[in-house]
Amino acid sequence: MRDVDIIGIGMFPFGVHKTTPLVEMGVRAAIDAIKDAGVKPSQVNIGFFANMQAANLTKEFTTGQTVMWGAGINKIPVFNIENACTSGASATTLAMMSIASGQYDIALVVGAEKLNVPFIPLLNPSLRDINVLEGNVVINGFAQRAVRHMHEYGTTKEQLAMVDVKNRKHALLNPMAKFFNKPVTIEEVLNAPMMADPLTKLMCCPNSDGAAALVLCAAEISRRFTSKPIHLKASVLVSGIFDEVPDMQTFEEDQRASRIAYETAGLGPEDVSAVECHDAFTICEIMHTENLGFCPIGEGGPFVESGATSLGGKIPVNVSGGLLGKGHPLGATAVSQIVEGVIQLRGEAGARQVEGAKVFLAECMGAELRGDAKTCTVNILTV
Repeated sequence: MRDVDIIGIGMFPFGVHKTTPLVEMGVRAAIDAIKDAGVKPSQVNIGFFANMQAANLTKEFTTGQTVMWGAGINKIPVFNIENACTSGASATTLAMMSIASGQYDIALVVGAEKLNVPFIPLLNPSLRDINVLEGNVVINGFAQRAVRHMHEYGTTKEQLAMVDVKNRKHALLNPMAKFFNKPVTIEEVLNAPMMADPLTKLMCCPNSDGAAALVLCAAEISRRFTSKPIHLKASVLVSGIFDEVPDMQTFEEDQRASRIAYETAGLGPEDVSAVECHDAFTICEIMHTENLGFCPIGEGGPFVESGATSLGGKIPVNVSGGLLGKGHPLGATAVSQIVEGVIQLRGEAGARQVEGAKVFLAECMGAELRGDAKTCTVNILTV
């Protein structure tokens, strides 16, 4: 199996783009990634397009081929990927596998989503899950996890609010985060409208539009195109167990996926410089920091309160702004996490740069079945 590098990145800013079509956002991110990589469109051997809602919202399908064509790419195999919030990371895993196998040399991954439309149907992870049929939709499930975490470990509402305060502050340093333009206080987060107790509106990520793209390349030829390749040391995708009573205080999928990723990369949590994780709700980030091994189980609340996960702290988390700060354009989110990793490891993050960043971890999670995440991804990047 060959080693794989990331040699190009591109993004269309995350925000509200009511007049910009989905395909245009994807094309612009793709073109930027190709230019950044220093490759020609004709040199891309295989393409992957991640999206979750196009077929439902815009009535478009096989959108990936349209996006690739707009970026000057045709004839090659193109795969359209839907895997809930991890669609983009899942596409990245497939791209890595296609290159590592030796069958392809250069792959383009694009994730794009448009959610600011007149009507969005309820996201339904399963019509076969009795929990969903009885009303345990996404926000209710995470509210239950928050209640259980608070009961078991003493996590406070103030600590839940601190995650949003931190990530919104980080987002103000990111020119690709166009959703918010001012910081919030703990009091504002706590006093926002209640969505599902204890989660207020500001403890939930907003729907966003946007796109992100990556060019992956066989490591043996990556320096033909760039002097700063970033090594993709591990790209792991797992599914839930589904047949056990879920442990509401932890994410078993996080633990399993990160363990595989750490072993594959030959690294541990102590080696990681910065993290992007799936902070769709503030309780998510608190639990992810625990389950990825950055603090003991149950101590995620005090960990964020200590400043450890802030820019300049022990292990900065979501310095891009995360989903809470820059929004959550489903198919693009996990690609943008990896884009942030490349920016950090290149030392190009400007005011939000994590000093001395050498190892980056991106985690994403999506959908539920019987209390387990349907999909969980962990990617590890190094200089």
